Amino acid sequence: MKQQLFQKTTAAILSGLLILAAPGTGAAGSLAGSEGDKRFSPLLPGSAKDECTKAYKAYVAASGHSAYATTSFVRVRDGYVLCGAHYNASSQKAAEAMAMKSCQSARAYYKVAASGNCQIAASK
Repeated sequence: MKQQLFQKTTAAILSGLLILAAPGTGAAGSLAGSEGDKRFSPLLPGSAKDECTKAYKAYVAASGHSAYATTSFVRVRDGYVLCGAHYNASSQKAAEAMAMKSCQSARAYYKVAASGNCQIAASK
């Protein structure tokens, strides 16, 4: 009888310690609404209908690992800002790689010389 009580008490204590030792498991939640690791503030056009504005808002709203890439700031009037994003990837690194690929393919498609190189603006 005492041995069973000892085993139950030990099991309860060990399970309590396991819960306390792994705080990341209980604290894990959705990334939706978070801007994540913001490396620089992306230049977003004022129009809510602009594709890059839509992509950035979708990035912030995404619940999983996501990234937003954009061309660097251009100080000339005729400069173009291109962007790319990837949402809900398996990891932050994978999301960054896919967002860069998306931005670079947009840059190759539009063939604009006045835009800068693609850079990751934010990822989570």
